Amino acid sequence: MRIAMYYNNRDVRIEEMQTPHVGPGELLVKVMASGICGSDVMEWYRIKKAPLVLGHEIAGEIVAVGEGVKRFKVGDRVTVAHHVPCNTCHYCLNGHYSVCETLRTTNFHPGGFSEYIRIPQINVDRGTFILPDEVSFEEGTFVEPLACTLLGQRKAGLHPGQSVLVIGSGISGLLHIQLARALGAGRIFAVDITDYRLKMAHKAGADVAIHAKEDVPVHLRKINNGRLADLVIVCTGATPAIQQAFNSVERGGTILFFAPTEPNVTTPVNLWDLWRNCNSVIMSYAGPPDDMATSIELIRAGRVKVCDLITHRLGLSETALGFKLVAEARESVKVVIEPHK
Repeated sequence: MRIAMYYNNRDVRIEEMQTPHVGPGELLVKVMASGICGSDVMEWYRIKKAPLVLGHEIAGEIVAVGEGVKRFKVGDRVTVAHHVPCNTCHYCLNGHYSVCETLRTTNFHPGGFSEYIRIPQINVDRGTFILPDEVSFEEGTFVEPLACTLLGQRKAGLHPGQSVLVIGSGISGLLHIQLARALGAGRIFAVDITDYRLKMAHKAGADVAIHAKEDVPVHLRKINNGRLADLVIVCTGATPAIQQAFNSVERGGTILFFAPTEPNVTTPVNLWDLWRNCNSVIMSYAGPPDDMATSIELIRAGRVKVCDLITHRLGLSETALGFKLVAEARESVKVVIEPHK
């Protein structure tokens, strides 16, 4: 089978690999669509394990079923979580699935930017989900990133009527905008450094899109009844955005950091202001199985219109171009690879 092997952001090669064989409890899935995630182009993170086949936002069709599998059959349309929790450790039992050691080590083989993937038994058991007929394969690639978004907003305690500021209007930011709208947020504001993404933010449901070069806190007060944002969601690791978040959150409000900085980057934090203003700072990573199931329903019901976020659909042979588009972060948002196109 063909795979797209990642060496670095500028070197992604189409190579050949033997199609995986399934063992007991496993599945073989024909990958019909695979989204390029912003984390796929975090070169400082990915290059340590290169060469490797990336791609974890997948949807496809089951073509082989291992011995003992009862819940799935050949022909089923599915999406699959690459990371799944054990559900039995100290962290899982306390609801902290994202820091489960099993979640951090599980994956499917070899990766979504390939024609076929083997789904290990643990992923079959708790990370494989049937796609409803109303959900296309390309929509299915959004189930995993939307689950991550859902977990983040749940941890941040978003509730109807709150004002929300999303800093960074790439794909994560746009999903946060759409989800916040679906969950009943009040006014939603978006910030980015590019006009293209500000336009996309407005299309996704932001009431006002603000260029990052503006004085965002001052602008917020002018358009938000004299107040800052109740919830600030940071979808970029850029250090100016981090400081902007601290300056833009209302008293009693929450900052959700959804994107990481590079390792060893430090940011000054004014604890006095946080304490005096009773602000909360939340981190969020990944999405447990329950959020995957909820994401499927949000997409099926049209509450989150993910197809509006797709800007490029490419064949496997064009994966290098897809990585270039995502890494440049100019006039692209969601790039979907279709291995059998």
